[in-house]
Amino acid sequence: MAGNTEIDEGFYSRQLYVLGHEAMRRMGTASVLIAGMKGLGVEIAKNVILSGVKSVTVQDGDPAVWSDLSSQFYLGESHLGQNRATCSLQQLSSLNPHVRVSAHTRPLDEDLLLQFQIVVLTDSPLDDQKRFGQLCHSQGIKLIVVDTKGLCGQLFCDFGEKFEVLERDGEMPASLMIERITKENPGRVIWTDDQKHGLSNGCKVIFSDVQGMTELNSIGPVEIKVCDQYSFSICDTSSFSEYQRGGVVTEVKQPFQLHFKPLSEALHDRELLILNDYGKVSRHHTLHLAFQALHEFVKTKQRLPHSWCQADADCLLKMVRELNTEAKVEQLDEAAVQLLSCTARGDLAPINAFFGGLAAQEVIKACSRKFTPLQQWMYFDALECLPEDEDRRLAECSVTSTGTWYDGQTAVFGSSFQKKLGEQKYFLVGAGAIGCELLKNFALMGLGAGEGGHITVTDMDYIERSNLNRQFLFRSHDIGKPKSEVAAKAVCQMNPQMKITSHQNRLDADSEALYDYSFFKGLDGVAAALDNVEARVYLDGRCVLHQKPMLEGGTLGSKGHTLVVVPHLTESYGPAKSSSSNAIPLCTLKNFPHRIEHTLQWARDQFEGLFKQTPENVNLFLSDPMFVERTLSHGDVEALETLGAVWTGLQDTDAGGQRPKSWEDCVRWARCKWETLYNNEIRQLLHCFPSDESTHIAYVMAAANLYGQTYGIKGTRDVGSIKQIVEKVQTPSFTPKSSVKIHLTDKEMEEDKQKESGDAEKAQLEELKGKLPSLKNSAQMHSIDFEKDDDSNFHMDFIVAASNLRAENYDIPAADRHQSKRIAGRIIPAIATTTAAVAGLMCLELYKLVQGHKKMESYRTGFLNLAVQNFVLSQPSRPQDFQVAGKKYTLWDDFLVEGRRSDQQEMTLEDMLRYIKEKYSLTVSGLFYGPAVLYLGQEERLKKSVSDVVKMVTKKDIPPHQKMLELIPSFEEDEDCETVPPIRYLLP
Repeated sequence: MAGNTEIDEGFYSRQLYVLGHEAMRRMGTASVLIAGMKGLGVEIAKNVILSGVKSVTVQDGDPAVWSDLSSQFYLGESHLGQNRATCSLQQLSSLNPHVRVSAHTRPLDEDLLLQFQIVVLTDSPLDDQKRFGQLCHSQGIKLIVVDTKGLCGQLFCDFGEKFEVLERDGEMPASLMIERITKENPGRVIWTDDQKHGLSNGCKVIFSDVQGMTELNSIGPVEIKVCDQYSFSICDTSSFSEYQRGGVVTEVKQPFQLHFKPLSEALHDRELLILNDYGKVSRHHTLHLAFQALHEFVKTKQRLPHSWCQADADCLLKMVRELNTEAKVEQLDEAAVQLLSCTARGDLAPINAFFGGLAAQEVIKACSRKFTPLQQWMYFDALECLPEDEDRRLAECSVTSTGTWYDGQTAVFGSSFQKKLGEQKYFLVGAGAIGCELLKNFALMGLGAGEGGHITVTDMDYIERSNLNRQFLFRSHDIGKPKSEVAAKAVCQMNPQMKITSHQNRLDADSEALYDYSFFKGLDGVAAALDNVEARVYLDGRCVLHQKPMLEGGTLGSKGHTLVVVPHLTESYGPAKSSSSNAIPLCTLKNFPHRIEHTLQWARDQFEGLFKQTPENVNLFLSDPMFVERTLSHGDVEALETLGAVWTGLQDTDAGGQRPKSWEDCVRWARCKWETLYNNEIRQLLHCFPSDESTHIAYVMAAANLYGQTYGIKGTRDVGSIKQIVEKVQTPSFTPKSSVKIHLTDKEMEEDKQKESGDAEKAQLEELKGKLPSLKNSAQMHSIDFEKDDDSNFHMDFIVAASNLRAENYDIPAADRHQSKRIAGRIIPAIATTTAAVAGLMCLELYKLVQGHKKMESYRTGFLNLAVQNFVLSQPSRPQDFQVAGKKYTLWDDFLVEGRRSDQQEMTLEDMLRYIKEKYSLTVSGLFYGPAVLYLGQEERLKKSVSDVVKMVTKKDIPPHQKMLELIPSFEEDEDCETVPPIRYLLP
């Protein structure tokens, strides 16, 4: 934005749903200084530039060295000996055309700092932190100090004496439909929603559209006290009018102020430590002292401790003990201090990615005043990434390298581990935001970059402009190209040793011929960078089937999660969880909407029904001889609706149908549709539930154009010509009917749907069945797939107009196009900071997988919310076990059978059952392949080969690529067991 008030909504699309327009306008006035362009500094700079501040200046006075290359993704061998800031400038500048980026190569001084609103110090001496911290505090400059050493890191914030936070957490204000308000002191508000309100004591709310007790509509925000999850108390309502009905209560977000201490004072205040280390309180306090001691160590010896040098570790520990004589930490974590010393020379991409995301989010908070800043210190470590066997750590990790791409990593893990990393074969599914960050980390870590190593990445999507704000490997000239292909090329430029193959395939049953048994067996692991639950569940199932570990992560705005799946140790991702509790009841959508989400979902359903489902049904009718018969089997009510829409869609207007012959017919149809939806149906509703609309030209224009597209008729955006047609349209008269039933609940709606249709409906169906055959030779229609990001296709025009017209009918506040696009398009809010942090945590788990960690306590699942600096790291869940014939099994267990006998012939079914009996002491009484019954005692099948039995029962050939059959047995020894391990039969 570079100071402009205009926001490029196409570029910042997904981030706007996290921060909002006002916060981003404030960001567009901020100038940021980031000192230090090693791996951590460039991570912060990348995220801040993508976020859209006014300007970023990167400062560094030092040349690039070998150890930088393991985490500084804009430096290569050709940059060694050159200034880090200068070498990074071109790449950083290309990230966001709206942000001015410059480099400063001289040392930091007070005159420089005074030019900025936000200053970020990385890899800086403690004396500089104190000196510049005092200056920033006194001058109102927001200061962020961040540092990483090996597997440990620290973050500090000072936003001044008084810092106003305008919005605490970015959550949508709660909005609830009122059922009843009591007239007493205090009054009690009860609402109709079945969902929990999420409000807490002290929250403030406003009332609107309350009938009867109208005094509430005009008073300011009211403080509440929660009674239970479905009610709260408010002010004294005993003197108010009697409550009659209706009304909406909406949460009002309140600003608040925070006070920060300067670094020199905060350094000695343990109350300012944020504890996020799953119970290890002493670890945070110890690291706070250890980082101070480390600064003193460097100041004294003019170097960092040598990697895995016991003498240096003992020296640092002594210094920490001396500091603790004043700090008085009750229980020092001395092992953590020694490991910090042993690994302090390390410069690791995953740790820098994590802290780079956190620190950049604090920059955003500083200049936008949105979200709650860190107060004031935070420490994090991933020391559990080191070898589990403490006796082998020194031998494995102390053999480091110099003068190689990975010096910053071998300083922590040693050269032999680096070789193992290079030999890995990994499958990355998804090359979007998280996928780009993972690929960058893989390149810096050297995953798959050695002899025999390889990365396969697949993503079916192509680059769009809205991706550029957070998928940092892409540029504007890449728009329209495959994501996986561009991302693979970009990281090969970061690390020329990388070996990557890019695919453009969706991972599902249709791609199993490519991603088959042999493909998965050749992998060391899988990383999931997917944006939907269904794809995650499918990939998880493939990993369980082939016994492969999986890294999984996801984001939602400022929130993120990570999961590591380890065969035979942890639970898997598991089946999709039902989200029906969040579904909007159909009766609410159809008859009683009370939130804009309801009208937008209704508008989306209208779009799908009018412009997608009906054309698809028409085309099925024209091409599938069994369509009518199959539709009739769904029941008379549904069949009448579907077949009626097919007939009207094919029959010309002059014969009673709705098939247009011209653009004018499309406009007439849209005008009449408006009359039906926004006049007739509302009048019918008011007739059944007693209590002047004007034509909305935007609706008519969008609806007419879309309707024309389904028939191949070209439309127009000429409002004047559309109005001329509309003025000539004769709309049928309408009188509400007392016989029409308005459903109050989904249960009522479903019960009526299941009722036997009356004689009139049956007669209509018979009439339709007689008329439809004459239309078999009609031209097919064009089905329209909803696309939210093309502003020229009328899709969002229709959704916005249809939703806001319905909202007007129900006195619901309208939503602008931006908000409507998020809700109707089901857009996932996204921001680069969360993505970077999540990818960093995922790659820390990768270190453990590659080493083959066996202990559950070594692994971490993570949940983070950068809006409020909340982190929950915990051990993964163990897989649930079940018993078969007294023996315990888990989802990771199976009965593996090699289908080739010693004579090279395929096993018969009898051979396989005998093998199970001899090896596992279990007698198979039944055998199932999907829904098909392979064996329930049929002796005639026993002499057939297993594959022949499968083909006979399923009446299908086994696909050539399928190398394994998953068969579900039942056993005589435990007939009642509901869960049993599958038999995995390898085809010969």
